[in-house]
Amino acid sequence: MNNINNNKPFSAKRSMRLACVRLGLALCLCASLAVSAQDDPEDEEMILDLTREDGTQSETGPEPSAELLRCNKAPWRMPGQYLVILREGRHESHVQRTIRRLRAKAARRGYLVDIQQTYSGALHGFLVKMSGDVLHLAVKLPHVHYIEEDSSIFAQSVPWNLQKILQPYGTSENGTYKPPNDGSLAQVYLMDGSVHTSHRELKGHVLLTDFNHVPEEDGVRVHRQASQCDSHGTHMAGVLSGADSGVARGVGVNLVRVLNCQGKGTVSGALAGLEYIRATLITRPLDAVVVLLPFVGGFSRSLNAVCREMVSNGVVVIAAAGNYREDACLYSPASEPEVITVGAVNSADQLMSQGAGGTNFGRCVDLFAPGDDIVSASSDCSTCFTSRSGTSQAAAHAAGIAAVILSANQKASPVQLLHSMLRYSVSNNINLLSVPEPQRLPTQNLITAMPPVSVSTNGELLCRSVWSDRSRVRAVSRCRHGEEMMGCSSYAPDGSRVGETIDENSGQMECVAYSGPGGKGVYAVARCCVLAGLQCHIHSSPTPGQDAECERPETHLTVSCPAGWTLTDCNAVSHGSIFGPVAKGNSCHVHSASGAGGAVGIAVCCHIRDDGQPVLH
Repeated sequence: MNNINNNKPFSAKRSMRLACVRLGLALCLCASLAVSAQDDPEDEEMILDLTREDGTQSETGPEPSAELLRCNKAPWRMPGQYLVILREGRHESHVQRTIRRLRAKAARRGYLVDIQQTYSGALHGFLVKMSGDVLHLAVKLPHVHYIEEDSSIFAQSVPWNLQKILQPYGTSENGTYKPPNDGSLAQVYLMDGSVHTSHRELKGHVLLTDFNHVPEEDGVRVHRQASQCDSHGTHMAGVLSGADSGVARGVGVNLVRVLNCQGKGTVSGALAGLEYIRATLITRPLDAVVVLLPFVGGFSRSLNAVCREMVSNGVVVIAAAGNYREDACLYSPASEPEVITVGAVNSADQLMSQGAGGTNFGRCVDLFAPGDDIVSASSDCSTCFTSRSGTSQAAAHAAGIAAVILSANQKASPVQLLHSMLRYSVSNNINLLSVPEPQRLPTQNLITAMPPVSVSTNGELLCRSVWSDRSRVRAVSRCRHGEEMMGCSSYAPDGSRVGETIDENSGQMECVAYSGPGGKGVYAVARCCVLAGLQCHIHSSPTPGQDAECERPETHLTVSCPAGWTLTDCNAVSHGSIFGPVAKGNSCHVHSASGAGGAVGIAVCCHIRDDGQPVLH
């Protein structure tokens, strides 16, 4: 009983002590929470947010969502990567707390976020990689002012090759590459190897046809698939239509595979590929079509004949001149007169050189284009680029320009297209001293360029000079299908020339030049013109027009047509020996031997009257 009495007061005291202890602990806990809330209120809000997500709602209502911004240029957007920018007045601690909140919200739903960078200068925020589901959570975070989707930025120096082909021979007015149109109304058939179609430069632009005719590879037991060897074709497609490196960025590219992984094909394979294109165009006719042949082989009568037949059916065929530093007339399809053959120049407007090789040249080259150190899509990865050189790249530039011109005038014939390209080319910038003397004069000193605006080839009188090979007896030059021969002249480097005449052979006009006895040879130079509806007739005794003359006893005379007039014929009369008249651009040049007693230069100039008829001047 004493124990009971003694225990009662002890229990009461003990209960009071326990109550005090509990009260003290509760007060301490509350104080601790208060301090914690003052030091890190975001952590408490995070806990409350997670609680609300379990069904408990905040009394203050939902937080306003942040604004989501995206680049106004859709191709430049980078989905999945976002800049989260906090409101003004926030500091680094808010950035870290917002990151923790975002990670907690994402983890609760089974997502991960990858913080790439934090910012604490002019802006407070962070760069994060996250899915679209997490993005919807991020816009509701406190203190977030806006979220901006990351996007690409670009150096505003146009690559030299694209700058080179712009008019007026420089960058566009806003420092970017901007041709008259994107070539989207034309189609290019590219005969090459394979193409890495998933490259970001080429998405949606390239169609891999079902044609595949390639030889086995040398020294390889297992023939590689097309997907394993798309280096050359990918680069070519990028030059043609690449989103950032292309000449005509809207043109459709149709791949016809005729080259294997070593870049090697056969004449028979190329013929089969051209037959495939021909059959396709019969089934599905198109107005604006370019066939690009970025390869060469030895001279082939068969390959040239098929190319010629394709041009006669209205298809533009563009070919590489070759990289052998030789006369392009030794190679096919470059040697076919109906094909537009393209040589290569570098950034200094000089002939492209590759060690012992370099661009081909000569009378079979119609014009030159950028072909040295050209940056375009690489097959190494879907975002890779690489630099390549060659007349293949030059031909791709010309094909891109052709697509732009054809998109503005889909009814233009192949010869009208050629004359339009020649008209807007840059002349006399190339130093041709490295070209052997027999090919130097016939080599066209022209670098292709983009028309300054969308142009039509209708209603214009356009002319060009077509040179023959040099012959010690009789040289012959002919115009293309669709051209009219408006004049004929001859040129002899040593002045030994008898004269020239225009003959008809199998229904085709020929400019024929004759070399003098013991001479080193003569060139025949035909003046070939094109105009829709123009008809020309050759008479044995033509009535001369008002010819422009120059009768000074000089060794070099130049007679030019006035503005608005086109040179259609160039000739000369001399009291002694002359090397011959040469038509270049819109001027007639006469070179006479020293002490020959002078010469008369005759330039026949034409233009179109208001009634549509040509007029002589």
